[in-house]
This record gives sequence, C-alpha cells and structure tokens, in this order.
Amino acid sequence: MLARYLVAAVTARLADEGARVAVVLVALERTGRAGLGGLLIAALMIPHVVAAPVAGAAADGVRHRKPLYALAFATYALALAGAAQLIGRFTAAAAALLIVAGCVAPLLLGGLSSLLSELAPGTLPRAFVLDSTTYGVAGIAGPAVAAVVAGAVGASWSLVVLGLCVLAGALAFLTLPLPARARDRRRSRTTAPLGGVTVLVRRRGLGAVTVASGLSQLGLGALPVAAASVALHTHRPALTGLVMSATAGGGLTGALLCLRLRVLHRHPERVLLICTGAMAAPLLLTAALPGKWPLLLLFALAGLIGSPVIVALFAVRDREAPPAVRTQVFTLGAGIKVTAAAAGAAVAGLATSHGPAPLLAAIAACQLAGAGAGALLLPAGRRPGAVGDG
Repeated sequence: MLARYLVAAVTARLADEGARVAVVLVALERTGRAGLGGLLIAALMIPHVVAAPVAGAAADGVRHRKPLYALAFATYALALAGAAQLIGRFTAAAAALLIVAGCVAPLLLGGLSSLLSELAPGTLPRAFVLDSTTYGVAGIAGPAVAAVVAGAVGASWSLVVLGLCVLAGALAFLTLPLPARARDRRRSRTTAPLGGVTVLVRRRGLGAVTVASGLSQLGLGALPVAAASVALHTHRPALTGLVMSATAGGGLTGALLCLRLRVLHRHPERVLLICTGAMAAPLLLTAALPGKWPLLLLFALAGLIGSPVIVALFAVRDREAPPAVRTQVFTLGAGIKVTAAAAGAAVAGLATSHGPAPLLAAIAACQLAGAGAGALLLPAGRRPGAVGDG
C-alpha cells in the first residue's frame, strides 16, 4: 500500500518540480522571453499559500475524499497540458490555467502527506521519511524529464508528459484504501478555511516550525538563481544543473539516513532548528571555494544536512494538528513554503548583477534567521539545548 502511495506522491511532485522548468522552456521556445517564463512560474507557485486553506478545508470537510483528490490530480494534469498549447499564443489564458493548477497543488503536496496517519498508522515515522524522499526524487527527476523531453520533441511536449505523469499518479492514488469518514455534524463548523491558520497561531510548536521552514525556503528558493550565477561567473554553463542535482542528491541520501535517526521523532523541533541553522555553514563556504568539485560537495552537504528538516516538519504537523483541520495544517504549511520559495527566487532574480557570493550569503542568512526565529517562538522546554522533556 505504501508503495502505491509513493508512486502517487512521486509522480505528482515530479510534475510540480518539472513544470517550473518546462514553463520557462516553452516561453523561451515560443517567445524568446525568459522573463515571461518567470511570470508564468509565479502564476503557478504563488497561489499555493492563498488556496491552501480552502483546499485543506475542502478535504477536511468531505466524507469521501478520493473523488476530491482525483479531481485535483486531473485538474493539475489538464492545466499543464492546456498551458502547453496556450503559452505564447494566448498567454493570459495560459497564466489562468497555471493559477488553477497552483490552487489544487496543495492537495498534491501537503494534502497527500496528511493522509499517511490513516494509510500507514503502524509505520508512520518510516512513512514520513519515505514521503520526504519523494521531494528529493522529484527535485532530481522533474527538471530532468522536462529538459530531456523538450530537447527530444519540443518544449510544449514536456508539459504534456508531466501532465501524463500526474494522471498516472491519480491511478495509483485511486487504489489506496482510503475509507469514507463517519458522519459528523460538527465537521462543517470546524473546517472553516482559516481554521488551520488559527491552529498555527495557537500551537506554538507548530507555529515555530512553520515560521522556521518558511524563512528557510525564502532562501532556498533563490538557490537555482544562485547556481546559475555561479555557473555564469565560473564560465561553466552546465554547473547550474550539476549544483541543483548535487543538492537534491544530498537531500535524498540524507532522507534515507533518517530511517535510523530515532531522535528525529522524539525531538523533531530541535532537529528541525539545528539542521536549518547548520545548513548555513556549507552555503557560506561555497563563496570561498570556487573549484567545481568542492562546490558540488558543499551543495550536496547542504542538502544532506537539510534533509531531516522535512521529516521533522511532518512529525510536528502530525502531532500538533487537530483531526478536524489536519489537512488544512499540512496544505497551509506546504503552501507557505512554496510561496516563500517563489518570493526568494523573485528577489534573487533582481539581485543577480551582484554575483553569486552575496546571493549565497543571503541564502545562508535565511537559514540562520529561520532557526533563530523558530527557537524564539518555541516553548522553552522544546528549544535546542533544553533538558527535562525526554
């Protein structure tokens, strides 16, 4: 069963990662304007945080969730395929379709993860670790699929192929044993779209890790831009892809190692904050070590150190989210991360003229800011270095 879940999660998240590359490639092929691709990526990514509470509330409020999730899968797939035909011809319509895709995407990211407590209750820590690996696999394979398909048969086909991946994920999802909920008249009163926001504010542990991960992603969202800047200044065009692959590969390796880290599930807040702050070190060192292999090793190390963060984040959400707004908490948290990453990429795009070193320093600073803010917001007994809470 878990294998079928992972197929659904990988294909959906692979398409989400690949679409960010494919959209730019289609815009370049049709119009020659990379800036248009950036605007279209924003149309896909920014709606995540706005739509996340509504999508999560819908999932928390219905008895039969399979049709809702299947509709999300199908909508995302059709939106990508439709945008492939419209970019450069009816670009405003393409942007509208990408906005629709961005509105249902929270269910395919955090929304899927929220189901694991029902799908794998006996092996939940292991399930969360394996679920976190889907992001690493998607980060490596998604852009690669987009680039390979675009090079072979044209950029617009890359979006179509990614849409087909999502449909394959939908088929896997429909085989999962997700039972209907029991009737509950109170559910309609407890699944208001802002219910998840209220939980994030009232539960300090959950709010702390959400703020920390959001600030971290604000920096990490700029990583592709920084990688491109490194490649430009070292006159190695291929280095952009190598840097991103090294980072994703380090993250995937680290996620697999998390299967043996028991402390990750005993003290997830501490692990999250320590690893977030520790990512700053290799990122800062990249500015001082310009050689190709040291750079790749440092980026891989940053990915490795950061890999427990997402597993710890899932563990905190699982523990803190009330059943009535569970999906909202997961979708809202994921939406905040995606939108923060989009904002980081946009800001970094405006700062590329200053070279890679300031960008990498800013990315590292975001990790330190996230760890610091999270530590301040946490209850004292849960902070790194605290004792007595076993």
